Amino acid sequence: MRILLVLTCCVGLALFAGAAQPDDAGNHQGKKKGGGNAPAQQVTTQQTGKVYKAGPGGGPHNAQFQQQSTVHCKGAGKTGQKWQAQTQTNVYGNAASTTFNKGKFSSQGNVGGNVKFQKKHFNLTSNPSQKYQAVKFNQNYKIAGANKWKGSKYQVFVNYQPQWHDQGWWHHHHNHITFVFGAPYYWDSGYWYPAWGYDPGANYYYDGPIYASNPEEDPGQVVANVQSALQEQGYYQGEVDGILGPQTRAALAEYQSAQGLEPTGTVDEPTLETLGMV
Repeated sequence: MRILLVLTCCVGLALFAGAAQPDDAGNHQGKKKGGGNAPAQQVTTQQTGKVYKAGPGGGPHNAQFQQQSTVHCKGAGKTGQKWQAQTQTNVYGNAASTTFNKGKFSSQGNVGGNVKFQKKHFNLTSNPSQKYQAVKFNQNYKIAGANKWKGSKYQVFVNYQPQWHDQGWWHHHHNHITFVFGAPYYWDSGYWYPAWGYDPGANYYYDGPIYASNPEEDPGQVVANVQSALQEQGYYQGEVDGILGPQTRAALAEYQSAQGLEPTGTVDEPTLETLGMV
């Protein structure tokens, strides 16, 4: 009797153990397949690239940028696995974002001579002496800093020296004489110059060459169009009056520096080329 009881208990225990084993195996297999208790996965994305910003003189200056973001998600995969994607972009700022330019541009902005500036005719005042002080004749006058300007197109400023002659001399030596604000100018090799002495009572407000490329454009209209172009680009906030006064010359120097030109502060050939006025 005791033997039968022992055998019955052993058989019962064996059957119970056999029934429990599939459940444990199923639970373990379910965890491997990624059930709700799967460990969190970290996904990292990374972006690298270059930003091009204007450096001194308007030239591009490279600056690296790196952006990284991490996303925690649940799903299949090994613990600690990372997914990385790299993209590279080139971002170019236009001239309006440089440290020199003012951010005001028209379709005739900084064109580098590729597009012609649409010139206008301005009705200029006949009495600028109310706003500006006239300069005096000085036969020894030299344009300050001109000897440091590099390039053959600036040599005319290095060589400039005022001349005083009467009307007969001017007409004998120069075919093109024009009057702006009552003052006579003579044209020679692309530039207008003050004809000192032609009218001893005439007033000049800038003593130096003004580039015009041809004698059909008088210096007052050339300066007025330059003022208008600089006004459109945000460099000049003054009146378009055709006078190379202090405000106009300061605006010119700033624009020239921004374009990598010599900051002459006057109307020269390279400046008109850059403005698209030649």
